[in-house]
Amino acid sequence: MRKKVILICDECLSRNYTIERGALSDGKRMTVKKYCKHCNKHTVHKESK
Repeated sequence: MRKKVILICDECLSRNYTIERGALSDGKRMTVKKYCKHCNKHTVHKESK
């Protein structure tokens, strides 16, 4: 079963991306470097709670 996850920008705290992740993950929060349209640059995005 898959679970929806929201990614939040570390700098401006905007919720930019929604992805699906396996429900049986290791439990750690995902961190990905993606483009933020509000900051206008590539920033680190973390999984929300």
